[in-house]
Amino acid sequence: MEIQKAPLSTSSQIPAHGVTLKSILIAVILIPINCYWVIEMEVIRYSGHPVTISLFFNVIFSLFVVIGVNQLLQRFLPRIALVQSELVVVYLMLSIASGITGHDMLEILVPMLGHAFRFATPENEWQQLFLPFLPEWLTVSNNNLLQGYYEGDLPLYTFETLLGWATPVLWWTVFISVLIFGMLCINIIIRKQWIEYEKLSYPIIHLPLQLTETPHNRLFQNKLMWLGFCVAGGLALWNGISFLYPFFPELRTRIQSYQVFTESPWNAMGRIPFSLYPFAIGLGFFIPLDLSFSCWFFFWYWRLMRVAGAAFGFRNLPRFPYTNEQASGGYLALCVLAIWASRRHLLRVGRALFSQKKSQEDENEAISYRAAVLGLIAVMVFLVIFCYYGGANIGIMLAFFAIYYMISIAITRMRAELGTPVHDLHYSGPDQILTRVVGTRRLGRDNLIMFSMFWFINRAYRSHPMPHQLEGFKIIERTNMTMKRIIFAFMLAAVLGSLAGFWALIDRGYQLGMEVRAYWPSLSAFGIEPYRRLTGWLQSPTDTLIPESLFTGIGFLLTTVLMLFRMRFVWWPFHPAGFAISTSWGMHVTWGCLFMSWVIKVIILKYGGPVRYRKVAPFFLGLILGEFTVGSVWTIIGIVGGIPTYGFWV
Repeated sequence: MEIQKAPLSTSSQIPAHGVTLKSILIAVILIPINCYWVIEMEVIRYSGHPVTISLFFNVIFSLFVVIGVNQLLQRFLPRIALVQSELVVVYLMLSIASGITGHDMLEILVPMLGHAFRFATPENEWQQLFLPFLPEWLTVSNNNLLQGYYEGDLPLYTFETLLGWATPVLWWTVFISVLIFGMLCINIIIRKQWIEYEKLSYPIIHLPLQLTETPHNRLFQNKLMWLGFCVAGGLALWNGISFLYPFFPELRTRIQSYQVFTESPWNAMGRIPFSLYPFAIGLGFFIPLDLSFSCWFFFWYWRLMRVAGAAFGFRNLPRFPYTNEQASGGYLALCVLAIWASRRHLLRVGRALFSQKKSQEDENEAISYRAAVLGLIAVMVFLVIFCYYGGANIGIMLAFFAIYYMISIAITRMRAELGTPVHDLHYSGPDQILTRVVGTRRLGRDNLIMFSMFWFINRAYRSHPMPHQLEGFKIIERTNMTMKRIIFAFMLAAVLGSLAGFWALIDRGYQLGMEVRAYWPSLSAFGIEPYRRLTGWLQSPTDTLIPESLFTGIGFLLTTVLMLFRMRFVWWPFHPAGFAISTSWGMHVTWGCLFMSWVIKVIILKYGGPVRYRKVAPFFLGLILGEFTVGSVWTIIGIVGGIPTYGFWV
C-alpha cells in the first residue's frame, strides 16, 4: 500500500530533465563534503554509521538543507530555483557516492591496501605465505607512504606521495566504477518488470519523494509530519544534551541488551537486544505487514534454534544452526525466485536482442536492452581479466562475480518490494560460499588471495549501491522524469564517490595517524580481517565443508518453500525475505522497532482502514526526518567542536 503520490513536477506530457548543469554542480560540490563527513563519523569518531541503514541519514540531511535553500530561492529568485527532478538527481548521486565511501566498501578497502606490508612479522609468517604474491598495482608497500598513513603528521600533498598512492587508487576506482556499471545494466534489464508490470511498492523512496515535491510541498504543510518531527527530534535533542550533561536523564531509544535466561538450555539464546529508534519505527511503518511480522518472528526463531542445539547437544554441528550459511542460501534463493517471476519479461528482452526491428519494449529505457546486455557481458569480461592479471583463475572468478551479482539482485529485490531498513549479510558472500563448497585446497593460493582483495565488497552488504539505482528509476517514473542522461549522473557519482572516499580516508590518515588516533587502532578491525582469514586458509587448507555446504542448501530450500507457501495460501503470514535477513546484525539491532511498527500498523488498519493509514503516514515520515535532522546536527557539532557528541544510531 502506498501513500499518496507527489504531484508531477512538470506537465505529464513533457518529461522533466533532472540531469541539468545545476543539479550536477550541486551534487559535485556535496559529494566530497558528504564523503568526508561519513569518514569522520564512521572511522574517526566511530559514531553514527549513516550508511548501515537503507536510507542514509547524511543524504537526507543534505537534501533537507538544499531544499531549505531552494525554498528561499523560490520566493526571491524563482528563475534559478531547483525543480523536483533536479532535487531527485542530487539525492540519488549523494546516495550512490556515500554508499561507496562507507560501510562496506572503501572503509574496508583503504586499510587493506598496506596492512599486510605494515604488520608482517616473523610470527605471523605473512612474508612466506602470501606477501610476495599480492598484486603490486592493487596494494601499497612503500614504507614511507605507510608511515604517513599510520603515524600521521606527514605531508600528503607532495608529488612523490600522491604518485605513490595513485596506482592502487586509480585501479580500484576503475574496478568499482565497472562493478557499479554492471549493476546499472542489470537494473535497466529488470526495471520495467519490477516497476511497471509488478508495480512493487519501494517503501524506502517515500520520504525523499515527498521531500523533493515542488513548488508547493504538501509534506511541510502537514501538521502530523511536524508532530512526528518534534517527537523524534525532541528525543534526539534531549538525549544529546544528556550526553553532554549527564545529570539530565537519558530517554533511551538506543539498543540495550538483557540477559533474560540464565539456566541451560535457555541461556543459549544469549543476551536479548531491544531498541526503539524512532526512525526505524517510521521506516517499519511502510514495510508490508507480512515482512515486518516475519522479521521479528524469525529473530526469535533463530534464538530458539540455538536453544534446540544446546538442548539436543549437536556435538558434530558446533556452529548449529549455521545462520550465516542459511542466510547466504536464502539470498541466492530470493534471486532465483525473482528471476523466475520475471521470466516472461526476460524472454521479451531476449527476443529484443535478436530482433531486426527497433524494440518498443526498451523505448523509454536509459539505454536499449541490447546495449545493457552487451554492457553486462563487457563488465564480466573486464572483471575476470582484472582478476586474471591479479593471478586468479578465470573460471573461478566468473563464478565469484556471478554469485556476487545474484546476492546484489536479491538485496535490490528486497528493497524494491519490501523496503527493509537493514540488509547486512555478514561473512556470507561468494568468497565464503565458494570456499565452503569447493574447499580452499582446490581453490589454491592465487584465487584465495583475490578473494581476500575483494573482502571490501563482501564483508557485508549494508551500503550496497544497486538498490539506490533501481529506487532512482522508480522515483524517475513517479516524477515523470526522462531516463536520458541518468546513466551519466549515476556513473559520475560512482567515480566521484570513489575518488572522494579515497581522498577522505587517506587525508585523515596523514593528518591523524590511523595507527594512533583512530577509534580502531590502525583500523586493524578492518585491515587485518582478510589477511587473518587468508592465513587460516593457507595454513589449514580444507576440502568441501559438508555441514556448511549442507546448511547453505537448507537455507536455499527453506526460502523456496516459504515462497511457494506464500504464493499458494493467501493467509500464509511468513515472508521468505524475513527468513533470510533476520540472521543479520541489523535485524539484531532493529527487531524491536519493527515489532512496534507492526503492532501500530495492524491496529491502524484494523480500526481505521486504508484511509486512516494514509492520513497518519506523514507522522511516521516526520519520525524519520526529525531523528535524522537533529542526529545529524549533533554529529556536525561534534566534528566542528572536536568533542564527543550523542550518536542516535548504534
